[in-house]
Amino acid sequence: MTAAFSVGIDLGTTHSALASVSLDDETATSEVLRVEQLVARGAVEARPLLGSFLYFAHASEGPLALPWDEHRTFAVGAYARERAREAPLRVISSAKSWLSYAGVDRRAPLLPLGAPEDVEKISPVEASFRYLDHLAEAWDHGASRGRAPLREQSIVLTVPASFDAAARDLTVEAAYAAGMEDVTLLEEPQAALYSFIENAGDGWRKLLVAGDVVLIVDVGGGTTDLSAVEAVEVDGSLGLRRIAVGDHILLGGDNMDLALAHLVASRLEESGTTLDRFQMNALGHACREAKERLLSGSAEEVPVVVPSRGSSLVGGSLRATLARADVERVIVDGFFPLAELAEEPARRARGALTQKGLPYSPEPAVTRHLASFLRRQADAHVEQGTQPKKLLRPTAVLFNGGVLKAEGIRRRIVEALDGWLREDDAPPARVLPGADLDLAVARGAAYYGLVKRGRGLRIRGGTARAYYVGIDSPAPAVPGVAPPITALCVAPFGMEEGVAATMPPHELGLVVGEAVRFRFFGSSVRRGDLAGTELERWSATELEELSPIEVTLPSEGRESGDIVPVRLESQVTAVGTLLLEAVPLNPHAPDERWKIELGVRDPG
Repeated sequence: MTAAFSVGIDLGTTHSALASVSLDDETATSEVLRVEQLVARGAVEARPLLGSFLYFAHASEGPLALPWDEHRTFAVGAYARERAREAPLRVISSAKSWLSYAGVDRRAPLLPLGAPEDVEKISPVEASFRYLDHLAEAWDHGASRGRAPLREQSIVLTVPASFDAAARDLTVEAAYAAGMEDVTLLEEPQAALYSFIENAGDGWRKLLVAGDVVLIVDVGGGTTDLSAVEAVEVDGSLGLRRIAVGDHILLGGDNMDLALAHLVASRLEESGTTLDRFQMNALGHACREAKERLLSGSAEEVPVVVPSRGSSLVGGSLRATLARADVERVIVDGFFPLAELAEEPARRARGALTQKGLPYSPEPAVTRHLASFLRRQADAHVEQGTQPKKLLRPTAVLFNGGVLKAEGIRRRIVEALDGWLREDDAPPARVLPGADLDLAVARGAAYYGLVKRGRGLRIRGGTARAYYVGIDSPAPAVPGVAPPITALCVAPFGMEEGVAATMPPHELGLVVGEAVRFRFFGSSVRRGDLAGTELERWSATELEELSPIEVTLPSEGRESGDIVPVRLESQVTAVGTLLLEAVPLNPHAPDERWKIELGVRDPG
């Protein structure tokens, strides 16, 4: 069945959103779906944002009914977020951050951490499915008004540009579980830029000219995402090409909420009250709401309530206050200081023993991460001249993400950026007008559905990184010395979908019939490596090891453990995966080959 709508879904750390655009109406623009959700016990309301929170009710509470399910025992959205302040051990939050964490089994029942025995823990993938399933149910609930079910639509699902291959694949897995069949992934910064293009209409060409470099700064609830897109002239017309993507930085609104919680806790401690871990967890959720109210300018001071252990906000609850000045000092000065261009993000030695938790960035200053990104990508835009540059020189900035709704934060980022540009004898960057920072990604994703059908400007760029596979080198065993490994480039930076990489012949052997592990690496800075380039040495800043893939390849009539001489072929498929094929030099059957797929990115 042909889809009637392109549906964009922003599966966010703090909020999720859904927008759609008609594929049949040439003049249609994206519209946001108001998602029905439980906002209080017995109260359902349609809101443009669905809180990315999942609450498991106690049996004594009875059902948490929705219009399409009267017997539901869990809640997704606003009510789940509210309950996080009162019963944090029964609430899943930041599932997206867990989905990105390669240090755990993301299909294992991990969440909520520390949950009571009556709560059945679920995996980050399952939590993501619950959010997507709620969006699908809300969409389908309106099907009686002439709208076909979501499974029949063309879905564009957004992910951080820095998501690793496994996180991308698991996101698609969650979408498939929610009944979504026609799914394309799109990077969130690109979605934000598509939203800018849609909002500006033909006027976007007056805001950008050939040679411009757009820095996209996206600070959301869980991550900081940095990307750069250049405006180029293509056959006499203006086009866009993505030229740089930053590393995965687990730093966002969650960190800021925790910083405010520590501020409140220190004040309570001065008055003789010490909070336990349960109360600190609840306090973090309470500070999130206070932060949003204060940064929006709707209040000068907000009360913060901390439940006593086992209470439900009655009797023994503790009360404190947060003022706007507190929030601006802790967040603006603490997370967005006027860093020097040469400052490196802090690194911290890890302890031998650690509790299960997310690998947050040890450097809280977003501006230091931004400076590092611009320095590392100094050569990403060669048209900015042949003279040595200290940094990539953005000429325009596009903001995205709920954290950046605060004018003071946006102003501080621009102040830091312009200072670095002056240091490199470059003009200041201008700020592009943006749409609603909460909804731009969903709207841009829906608009991208039109772009895929040739009805809009496409951001080119191919793969965000160069990709390499590890090749073991034979060597005698030496105590304390690991066998050497060579990184073989199988997909150069910017490789477009549908393009096969031609690699020169290599003498490689593939182990079949027993469990083996493929090691993959990625690089956002090695732009000159061609398919077939071999690296024997590299620095930690050049290559990042990705999640390995463990498989047992069929032996096809050979003995288990045989080493088969092969040559390698690779291509980026239409759905954004890197397909690596090992073709035997002496095949036992026609078209014999072994395939390994690594999710990389949607081409955008």
